[in-house]
Amino acid sequence: MTKIFIPLLIIAMSANLSMAKTSDPVIIKPIDGDMTPKIHQILEETETKDIHLIFEKGVYRFMPDYAAGKYLEITNHGNGYKRIIFNFNKFRTVTIEGNGAEFIFHGLAMPFLFEGCESINVSNLVIDWDIPFTFLGEVIAVNEKEGWRDIKPFKDGFSWRLRQGQLEFPNIDDFNYVYPGSTLAFDPVEKRPVHGAWDIHSKPRWVEKLQNGNLRFHEPLRHYPPVGSLLSSKGDREHDRYAPAFDFKTSSNITLNGIIIHHALGMGFLFERSENIKLVDCGIYLREGTNRVISSTADATHFCNCKGSILIENCRFENMLDDGTNVHGTYVEVDDVIDNKTLRTKLMHFEQRGFEFAAPGDEIWFIKQPSPERRETAVVSKVKFINDTFIEISFESHLPEDLKPGDILENKTWNPEFTMRGCTIRNHRARNVVLKTPLKTVIEGNHFSSMMSSIFFRGETFFWFESGAVNDVIIRNNTFEYCAYSGSEHSVLNITPRLGKTFDASALYDRNIRFENNTIHTFGNRIVSADRVDGLIIKNNTIIKTFEAEELYPNTPLIDLTNCQNIVIRGNSYEGNCETAIKADEKSKLTLSAKDNKGFK
Repeated sequence: MTKIFIPLLIIAMSANLSMAKTSDPVIIKPIDGDMTPKIHQILEETETKDIHLIFEKGVYRFMPDYAAGKYLEITNHGNGYKRIIFNFNKFRTVTIEGNGAEFIFHGLAMPFLFEGCESINVSNLVIDWDIPFTFLGEVIAVNEKEGWRDIKPFKDGFSWRLRQGQLEFPNIDDFNYVYPGSTLAFDPVEKRPVHGAWDIHSKPRWVEKLQNGNLRFHEPLRHYPPVGSLLSSKGDREHDRYAPAFDFKTSSNITLNGIIIHHALGMGFLFERSENIKLVDCGIYLREGTNRVISSTADATHFCNCKGSILIENCRFENMLDDGTNVHGTYVEVDDVIDNKTLRTKLMHFEQRGFEFAAPGDEIWFIKQPSPERRETAVVSKVKFINDTFIEISFESHLPEDLKPGDILENKTWNPEFTMRGCTIRNHRARNVVLKTPLKTVIEGNHFSSMMSSIFFRGETFFWFESGAVNDVIIRNNTFEYCAYSGSEHSVLNITPRLGKTFDASALYDRNIRFENNTIHTFGNRIVSADRVDGLIIKNNTIIKTFEAEELYPNTPLIDLTNCQNIVIRGNSYEGNCETAIKADEKSKLTLSAKDNKGFK
């Protein structure tokens, strides 16, 4: 039998060996000290368009000092000059075999950037930071009348200092947040947001160190955290999203398998204008035995103007400070109609600055106020970026004659089909799943627990300007347990578009959503809230009210319908004490069908 040997280039980190000039795999071994210069050298000296890295199991440490530097516009993060450890911006294909290797980052570092790649396969890596970019302390006492709270700060594994009467953290390499900023109380046992938690924007008048070592924050709050809870802060909103752990830009055919992220300075996985994506057996959650309560400081996964198919399967997302996933496009506003084929548009949110909304060949929807309906389309012929906010777009055909400033554009070409199955998402701030794609969407066989709404639909021509309306969604065979426990009012399934004042507040928006065969165990009444939906089926769900936690909004219905049509509520069962099963306004009642629901009052 003939044996074929594939040559491997073994990188001995203490030796000056030439780097890969072919696409042969490169084996990398851990060493003591900073791995960043060696990785930078490998990437710089690889001459092929295809790279294959194999890491032996072990611990690899990365400092930002000698990382590749580049100014980046990153959607839903802070734009700026980033230090990138693995910069894959010149490769056609990238394969990384982690073999369980642990990558420990330090300071302001962006672990992975993939830009313009045609095939990406990354497997079996663990990502973490040596010192998290959060502050954590136990609430020892509060005085609402005098406006202060006493906090016993965590010292082991955290870094902070008091300077000129203010708390600064993480006190790493001359970088600090200069006030607590986004702050949230966590249950010390469950390590999830406390029951009835409110977001706190913390900017104390001053912070003093008491004789016992505790810190007293002099700051009146609308909602004080409970004594005994753990109060976590992540800094001011302008700087608290440095970069995702993994950023994929204009890339395709992406497979991520067995990647675990214990901390990130922004989102875990961000995909921008990319296509055909699979995340399988991945996780964002706390390391076992840690005293931390935060994993990623923003969403676990986020998809902005992607297309093709997206699959998230058998993943575990916990303790993030934002959503489990958000799948959306981008609305831009018409700033001026220049001629019958050309207009100038404006990116409306500060974290959209520099985003590539459209390219030649893309088909664009025109949405003309006051109606939020997708109307005429045209194909882009030319794009001119004036700056990071304004874009001049020319089209192959004439613009609609009645198009005017303030109207909205949405990219029809860049929308994905989306499937999530077999996942667990819990113990984090915000929502489990946010959906805004018009193509087929399936959410099945998952286990959800949410601080806010579990499944959230909100296209909006306001603030975030995230498109858009859904047309084909099925949510089936999921388990929802302990949901909507935020202090503000939410529902397990919440459909609530947010449109600007120039749009019709009663016009239908989302369509064809099926909520079937789900099991719901939760303490509150609010199961479904639907606003401006055409075609919602709520069928064969089992709803059991638990009495383990205080009810936050006791006088609300199970199902609340506003400005809806073609709603079917059938074959559901309910155990509990809710006095009103269905509340519907006059418009919703006209086409509402409700029957064979057990336990509904």
